[in-house]
Amino acid sequence: MTINNTPSRRLLALAGWILLCFAAASLGGFFGPGEWYASLKKPMWNPPGWIFGPVWSALYTMMAVAAWLVWQQGGFAAWRGPLLAFFVQLVLNAAWTPLFFGLHWPGAALLEIILLWLAIAWTIAAFWRVHRTAAWLLVPYLAWVSFAAVLNGALWRLNP
Repeated sequence: MTINNTPSRRLLALAGWILLCFAAASLGGFFGPGEWYASLKKPMWNPPGWIFGPVWSALYTMMAVAAWLVWQQGGFAAWRGPLLAFFVQLVLNAAWTPLFFGLHWPGAALLEIILLWLAIAWTIAAFWRVHRTAAWLLVPYLAWVSFAAVLNGALWRLNP
């Protein structure tokens, strides 16, 4: 059963999911890389700084569409578990930046990003039962967070 069948209501709901995801992203905007990050020893495979904005913009958009697709299948009442998983991973996503860039705690950020990875995997599994396209939309996110976790670990190891 889908909900909000009118095109205008579907678009409004999609806009809401996009706003929610980018609101979580904007929390990280308060904690930019800054001088501390610039001073860290980095592995030679550390990506250039300009890549993060476009990658995260694409990922947040895909996350929003994925949540919207699940929500379309019956709303919060029908899919409380999968949407709860989505909200948990979104909160964990928003928490990593203050830990790493704000507090300069790469060790704590590494533990947190492992929890984020698990929450994303949980969300993919939960979304798979509802809407397979929604689950697939989160796979690049899981891949990027996997890379980010390895990078976080390398930065922690290189900068004791």
